[in-house]
Amino acid sequence: MEKIKCQCGHENPFGTILCEACGRPQTEEAKKSKTVDMRYEGSARRSQTYKRTIIDKIWNFFSSVKIGVSIIIAVLVTSAIGTIFPQKLYVPANSEAELAEYYERLYGFFGVIYYKLGFHDMYNSWWFITLIGMLGTSILIASVDRVIPLYKSLKQQRTKRHPSFLKRQRVYGEGSVVDADDALKKSEEKLKELRYNVKVEDGAILAEKNRFSRWGPYVNHTGLLIFLGAVLLRGIPGFYVDETLWLREGETLEIPGAPGYFIENHGFSMETYSDEDNKVFEKAIERSGFIEKNFQTDVSLYQKAEDGIPGQADNIEHVKDYSIVVNKPLTFDGYSIFQMDYRTDELKAMTFQLTEKASGESRGEFTVDLVNPEIAYELSDGTVFELKDYYPDYGGFENGEPVSKSPLPNNPAFFFKMITPEKPKGEISFVAIRQTVEAEENDFQVNFVSADTRNISGLTIRKDKTLYLLLLGGIIFMIGVIQGSYWNHRRIWIQKGENNEVFIASHTNKNWFSLKKEMNQVKEYAGLPGYEDREDKDSFKEEEDSEVWNS
Repeated sequence: MEKIKCQCGHENPFGTILCEACGRPQTEEAKKSKTVDMRYEGSARRSQTYKRTIIDKIWNFFSSVKIGVSIIIAVLVTSAIGTIFPQKLYVPANSEAELAEYYERLYGFFGVIYYKLGFHDMYNSWWFITLIGMLGTSILIASVDRVIPLYKSLKQQRTKRHPSFLKRQRVYGEGSVVDADDALKKSEEKLKELRYNVKVEDGAILAEKNRFSRWGPYVNHTGLLIFLGAVLLRGIPGFYVDETLWLREGETLEIPGAPGYFIENHGFSMETYSDEDNKVFEKAIERSGFIEKNFQTDVSLYQKAEDGIPGQADNIEHVKDYSIVVNKPLTFDGYSIFQMDYRTDELKAMTFQLTEKASGESRGEFTVDLVNPEIAYELSDGTVFELKDYYPDYGGFENGEPVSKSPLPNNPAFFFKMITPEKPKGEISFVAIRQTVEAEENDFQVNFVSADTRNISGLTIRKDKTLYLLLLGGIIFMIGVIQGSYWNHRRIWIQKGENNEVFIASHTNKNWFSLKKEMNQVKEYAGLPGYEDREDKDSFKEEEDSEVWNS
């Protein structure tokens, strides 16, 4: 793009509003305006300059504040929708079918829609991650589009400016003084006393302080970008793990989220408070029956051997033994395994007895493992029990067929085919804990004898490599907030004209009251002419209200 040549001879980039050298307005709109827009020092921004290629259009799209605000609103709305019903992580289901059934059973039609639209796993969905990526892109491009020209303009700003620049500042004044050189000298002294950085050049003063506050929003944005980057990294395997594992006593399973590691549950134990231990819990114990004092799981940690098969616990090496207690997790290789929950007395195995109805004579017993049941069981007299079907959590009959509410052995039921020497063709019997159903009158009956139980430990596996990035992003964000909120960039221009005439102007990005109070101190000390604030309703002259400012 062609550069814009100012009357002072300086060549400005296309799109510049105020000359980088003298401050003269370069556009017709700026020339007609009573005050100039000083947000980016009138410098050219890329989004307002290049609009031809596809890259320019993408850049201009994401640099728009309106687009950025729209993306933020979209993220907030979708995040709110994700809190209407529980997310997938907090639903007690082991399959997609169980998930769908859970939302439909508890929330009806809206639950079905919620599940089908993918809101049940919103924060891991591709479109939510895309929104977060778009938000980060918008913050990055919008910041770069503004911070680079702002930095260049402030770094290269001249001490002496054209009167047209000064006259278009919000606070401006001009007038004659007795001795312009003496007024400038005294102004310099007072401004330094007020901790301004003062530059003097050819009868002109530029006093400036707290320029660093202008970078507050961009420091803020840097913290946000680091924070959003850490959030996106959580979607990459290995950076963030938050899994749940229900581990039964005697069971060895691969640790979810930690490939190559296995954990074995040697036993779960729990201590409770008694009335004698602590009178504080006496009423609570009467109300609930017991209060946990401590519960823990004794485990062994294993690691897959070099020649081991992934996912199988056949060839694993012992790492260490540990007792996982609440708030004392097992830690290894950046992972932490916490004791979070427990279930007691889950059915492990059930023992049955075969009885001849006519004589009441027992023909023997057999035990069914409720986790891994066998297909057939044989007694000493040659009787064979074939397990035709198994319902771990029997919930009654639907349409003439028994159903299971879940895969957990909460209320087991079985279809047995009993093949005895007397009945070689076999007899069919449906056996539940408190129910036996026969298709026809059988000569033999299966009776429940006893059950073995075991405890289950609810473990949470966590690993977070992004935690320090999140913390760093939050700290940088707060630094930017403080930097931009508690300080403000102030500039005062004082220039000598002809015949002892003096121009005075100032600008700040906020807190104009405090700036004018300092200007008044300089004016009184150096004998400068009065000024006016063009945003004030009465557009008053400063010298008329000096008593108010001093008070």
